[in-house]
Amino acid sequence: MTQPSPGDHGAPATMDRRSFLRTGLGGAVLLGGISLTAGLMGCATAPARNSDTATADDYAFRFFTRDDIVLFEALLPAIIGPGLPEAPNDRRQQIDRTIARMDAGVVQFGSANQNELRQLFDLLNFGPTRVTLARVWPSWEHVSTTEANAFLNRWRTSRVGLFNKGYMALIKVTNVAFYGYKDNWPLSGYPGPPAWAMDALPQFRTRA
Repeated sequence: MTQPSPGDHGAPATMDRRSFLRTGLGGAVLLGGISLTAGLMGCATAPARNSDTATADDYAFRFFTRDDIVLFEALLPAIIGPGLPEAPNDRRQQIDRTIARMDAGVVQFGSANQNELRQLFDLLNFGPTRVTLARVWPSWEHVSTTEANAFLNRWRTSRVGLFNKGYMALIKVTNVAFYGYKDNWPLSGYPGPPAWAMDALPQFRTRA
């Protein structure tokens, strides 16, 4: 199971002040070339439409493509693990809403981080690089949780810095969206802000 580390639960604003990947020239050229090739080959580049997905009560996506949604539908059970409900309907709803919160968070990032994430997602969604660099043979909609967990562990322990950084980006953006939601605070051991602080500053109450 891929467990979150303490550094994975930071706020989106903190992550927006730093690069997700910091790949260097070689990594940037590789990711940029893959992203361009994926677009030319007809991979999804526009945000998912409501008609494409029932995620999170018809949430209107602004960054995630339909391919990105399918990618994280496969990865979330491996990343979050037992934090997800076991009941199928509740599990499906939790995954859908977490992906919607991920999209809502990414659109608040600066353009540099958005570009890095787009290139990373394109690398994972583009068939040839999914197979050769991620070593994931089936398309993401057919990837089991065991296969997704194996992929994450390969990138986590890889000697290739680009893969390590890609792993951390996937973990961070997922954990912030999941554990940053107030209903999931107890799963990370965070009891929430003190009641007196919330009573004194009601404008900062987290929406349900």
